Amino acid sequence: GVAVTPDGKRVVSASEDKTLKVWDLETGVALRTLKGHSASVDGVAVTPDGKRAVSASLDMTLKVWDLETGVALRTLKGHSRGVDGVAVTPDGRQAVSASDDKTLKVWDLETGLALHTLEGHAASVHGVAVTPDGTRAVSAAEDHTLKMWDLETGGALRTLEGHSYSVVGVAVTPDGRLAVSASWDDTLKVWDLETGGALRTLEGHSGFVVGVAVTPDGRLAVSASWDGTLKVW
Repeated sequence: GVAVTPDGKRVVSASEDKTLKVWDLETGVALRTLKGHSASVDGVAVTPDGKRAVSASLDMTLKVWDLETGVALRTLKGHSRGVDGVAVTPDGRQAVSASDDKTLKVWDLETGLALHTLEGHAASVHGVAVTPDGTRAVSAAEDHTLKMWDLETGGALRTLEGHSYSVVGVAVTPDGRLAVSASWDDTLKVWDLETGGALRTLEGHSGFVVGVAVTPDGRLAVSASWDGTLKVW
């Protein structure tokens, strides 16, 4: 996983070598290495103020990092299997993690405590995105579905069904109305979050689609695939 700071000057990368690195985007220089996880780091998110990163690791934990010093501020423990993905709420106070234990957890980043466990998926959860208003999360799972969650209550609001294989990535548009999912069925789907319906299927990749991002203006999506290409939709 990779996350860019809000000012666009730095990028934080997560690696199978158990570390994260903070890079200067202008020079390409690695500014620091974040060490502390005991297994592959699969996901990373940066807080809106750009001061902290939250990492998700197969060591079953998440860590909160000070990006200026490279110090791990706290470790978030509670998942019973590896953690594949993480998203931070727009206010920077909470994180939502996606795990191979079939659950998601909502964490208080100040205390390190788990506020909710989101249960309902039938297989590993690979990706998660938070809506711009911070009230909902959308998860992508190996059970071929996505789910929309109420972050206040921890309850599941709806299930988005339509993919024929594992869903491994999800992004929400800036207006919070649509989600775009990436699947191992070689497609992406655009979903109406109000109704839970699939609006369209984006076909063209010839291999697993493993990641997706939406541009800040909400007009384009960029997908990454095992077919060796990225596509702009």
